[in-house]
Order: sequence, then structure tokens, then C-alpha cells
Amino acid sequence: MGARRYVEAGVDLLLGGVCVGCGRPGLALCQHCTAALVKVPFPTAPEPTPPGFPVTYAVNDYDGVAKAAILAHKEEGRLALARPLGTALASAVIGLVSVTPQPVPAVTLVPAPSSRSAVRSRGHDPLLRITRVAVRRLRDAEVAATYAPVVTAVRQVADQSGLGSSARACNLAGAFRVTRRVPAGGVVVVDDVVTTGATAAETTRALRAVGADVLGVAVVAATVRRQKMTPL
Repeated sequence: MGARRYVEAGVDLLLGGVCVGCGRPGLALCQHCTAALVKVPFPTAPEPTPPGFPVTYAVNDYDGVAKAAILAHKEEGRLALARPLGTALASAVIGLVSVTPQPVPAVTLVPAPSSRSAVRSRGHDPLLRITRVAVRRLRDAEVAATYAPVVTAVRQVADQSGLGSSARACNLAGAFRVTRRVPAGGVVVVDDVVTTGATAAETTRALRAVGADVLGVAVVAATVRRQKMTPL
């Protein structure tokens, strides 16, 4: 792990050596912006809310530091950002688990599936990377956690970026399937951002179709058009 951090730091320096949040010289994310990334988890839902949308917790609006960090990690390969983003994701998971009515002795994080073409073009799987960090942070907090990338897209879908909420839901309807065994116990679907909720709803549908106990969804950030709900 130490050697990997040195490599990531070197990559950050070559890519500019500035904080993506405030632009100050430094590595990836300065101490101040890192602290700003991990906020109190809150329940969130997009408006309009798609059918089957599960209970979802986030720790940021998708703007400011959170948006800059997610985009830099995903699109620019700023790999060191996986640590603060994973820490934020772990906080969202804890927020979700804390309102679950039944005790949750162990939790499995299931990343929303990324298309193979997107992973190839980026040269890495950003969500899987931050999910692994989130699992480590949860274990540090004495939460029994693991991850299982068991949901896969089984048909080609259009690029979601230019689609509205209804078009995204139609685009993803029936597109995901569980292709490997889901570990027993509580399952949390994880993603970096929730926008229209179509991906979260479809991933949850696929998991519940095979009998998985999906507790809900945890994300780093939610788009600002989301509708906040009163905490339970």
C-alpha cells in the first residue's frame, strides 16, 4: 500500500500537482477540501422519482469539491482521490445502515455496473476503486464489510449523459443482471453519483430478482435537483 501511494502521488504531480477542489498547489485534494468532502449523511431522492427507487443516502450535493473530485478521479485518472472519495462513500453507507430497522451484522457493497467500454476508455474502474477503499474504512469503523461486483449489463445501453429521467429509465429497463452469487446478508448498492435514479433502481431490481436483501443505496453525491426527505 505504501508503494502504491507513492506511485499515485507521482502521477498527481505529473498531472498538475494542484488540489482539484481549490486549485492550491499540492496533491489531489488538500486537507481543507478533504474535510469538506465528508459531511453528515442525508436521505435523498431524485425528482421525479423512478419506480422502484430504493432508500438512498448521500454525503454531498454534486457540486463544488465533490463534483470536482469525482470528475478528476473518473475522467482524469487522479487515482489518489479514491481515498477521500471512498471515505465519503463509507460515511454514506453508515448513514444508510444506521436507519435500517433490523440489525445488520455484515454488509456487502455492490457497485452499480460500469460498461466495459467506459472502463477501457478510462483505463480503470473508478467506482470499483472507491468501493474497495470504502470497505477498508468501514472495517476500520468495526463494520463487517466486503464488496461484490456481481451485477453486469447484459445488453448494450445508450450513453446516459444526454438523456433525461424518463429516457434513462427506458434505456436501462431490464439491462442489468446478477451474474455471480450474492453473499448472504445485507446488500448496499453503491455509486459515485445519483442523478435520475435510473441506475440505482435497475441495479436494485436485478439484485432483488435473485433474492438479495438490498438495504438501499449509498452514494458520494446527489445531483442538486434531488428532493431532500426528512431523516427517519
